[in-house]
Amino acid sequence: MFFHNFKYSLKTLFRSKSLVFWTLAFPIVLGTLFNMAFADIGNSEKLDVINIAVVNNDDFEKNDAFKAVFENLSDENNSERLFNTKYVTEDEAGNLLKNEEVIGYLKIDDNKPKVVFTTNGFDQTVFKYVVEEIEQTSDIVKNISENDIKEQMMSKNADIDYQKIYENALKMAQEDNVRLQDISNKNLNVVMIEFYTLIAMTCLYGGMLSITAINQSMANISNKGKRISVSPTKKSKIILSSLLASYVIQLLGLTLLFAYTTKVLNVDYGEKTGLVVLLAMVGSLAGLALGVAIGTLFKSSENAKTGILTGITMLGCFLSGMMGMTMKYVIDKSVPIVNKINPASMITDGFYSLYYYDTLDRYFFDLASLLVFAFILIVISFFSLRRQKYDSI
Repeated sequence: MFFHNFKYSLKTLFRSKSLVFWTLAFPIVLGTLFNMAFADIGNSEKLDVINIAVVNNDDFEKNDAFKAVFENLSDENNSERLFNTKYVTEDEAGNLLKNEEVIGYLKIDDNKPKVVFTTNGFDQTVFKYVVEEIEQTSDIVKNISENDIKEQMMSKNADIDYQKIYENALKMAQEDNVRLQDISNKNLNVVMIEFYTLIAMTCLYGGMLSITAINQSMANISNKGKRISVSPTKKSKIILSSLLASYVIQLLGLTLLFAYTTKVLNVDYGEKTGLVVLLAMVGSLAGLALGVAIGTLFKSSENAKTGILTGITMLGCFLSGMMGMTMKYVIDKSVPIVNKINPASMITDGFYSLYYYDTLDRYFFDLASLLVFAFILIVISFFSLRRQKYDSI
């Protein structure tokens, strides 16, 4: 029954002209429009040096980690220079920010960093991320140092070299922790962000496939669903076979999209293209799981369910910053839980992490989050379908 339903669902999906257009043709059309609109922008886009201020108080002077990193990232001889830093008083920093001479300033008070902005944007987001990474590194150094000192005290070592312990801990943290690099001239520009948007939207719109496939198993929508409802077939087989059929077509659409953008539009996804494809595959699974959940939880027509999916997808895309990176920063700062459960945000965050960070920790966290998201929705859909009963068929 599993393979029979899989084959039937596959045929049904391929015969739907509207689905074939939205899942196979529309992303290619949209990609062509992106390329025509933004082709010349990418040549001039690069992560510029950001004007910032640092409140040069006693707390900052005593914080070796922040001093060292900002001196390095502000060094004019550094090829990866990121900031043009002014070391001033708090009043002077406020005036610089008010006059828009800097995008924000950093103040350290009781070893707690605070970043002050008046507006939100890409530069502010970069500044915020750098401060967060330095703070995490400082915590790592502190924990390693305290553990080493504790071990030496327990071994009754009377001659503890505190400076050496600190230097070793700092070296370990620098080797293991994530560091931000300016590689925007190679991989990250406005055009790439738009194509990442296109991939993410393609992943989530794949839910249209799973909605159509699952509707074929609903007794109140299709004749096939009536036959399934009175048969002893397990509901889990129905859901999984429908999901697999949708996933096959979705992967075909992604294959066409990647082939077209790389071979025809000459889009360069960088050295981590394989990871981009992997994230798109997992993101597609999450989008299909969302479609299955909508198809089973909402007792309405297929058009209504498609409208619900479209609304949820567009809202998720908006909150994740697809219509402007500022919104993602605002949501992360104000209500971070929203983007933690937003599949669109997980996908875009995974793409950005590939080009902002040296390590893949954040990338794999987003990947795992998408898998958990898909699993939860599939389980909910399974129990929802099992509990559905009809007075008459």
